[in-house]
Amino acid sequence: MNIQNIGHWVDAIDESHVDLTEYYYFENAFTDEEIKLIQEEAMKVPPRVGKTGKNSSDNETFRKSEIRWLNGNAPYTDGDKVYTGDDFIWLYKRLWNMIEEANRNLWNFNLSHGRDAIQHTIYKEGGGHYDWHMDCGSKEMRHRKVSLTVQLTEGDDYEGGELQLWRGQSPLNAPRGKGTVVIFPSYMMHRVTEVTKGTRESLVLWVGGDHYR
Repeated sequence: MNIQNIGHWVDAIDESHVDLTEYYYFENAFTDEEIKLIQEEAMKVPPRVGKTGKNSSDNETFRKSEIRWLNGNAPYTDGDKVYTGDDFIWLYKRLWNMIEEANRNLWNFNLSHGRDAIQHTIYKEGGGHYDWHMDCGSKEMRHRKVSLTVQLTEGDDYEGGELQLWRGQSPLNAPRGKGTVVIFPSYMMHRVTEVTKGTRESLVLWVGGDHYR
């Protein structure tokens, strides 16, 4: 697993002057076999239309995506088997370890082990996108401190669909290699540009914590 940090190498960071616009990424964090398992399990969950906020109405001009929640808040069944979220505990542990490393080296937020559900997201050719937004803006999401995304699709298998992070004066395209994990502060503006060919598939996870110090 190759670990990269944009802007500063880890050992060069002065924690008293951390640039809060930095983000962290891990290349090849998941094998093809692990990604296939994630995709197969995710597709057993009933799909939903991606929305912006708990009570928002459908608005495809701002966001168009298909999502599935991989968690225990809404158990679902597949034949005789009941899924409660424990089926993904290995995934939560892997992602939490990466979040802890990124947070320790960049932001030093006071994080809790409480986390939102993992969201499996599909952006399809024909308008799939998510416009500029923050992950911690609304009341029910203001606890979020760190956002994470896992790339489940080969970057060459689709066109468009860039995860762009707003850093300073301009957007920056995040790495899009299959198995790459990108971690950034939840208050960082970001978007997924329109997919013009193929399908982009990813996971998203948010971790919360106490008020900023």
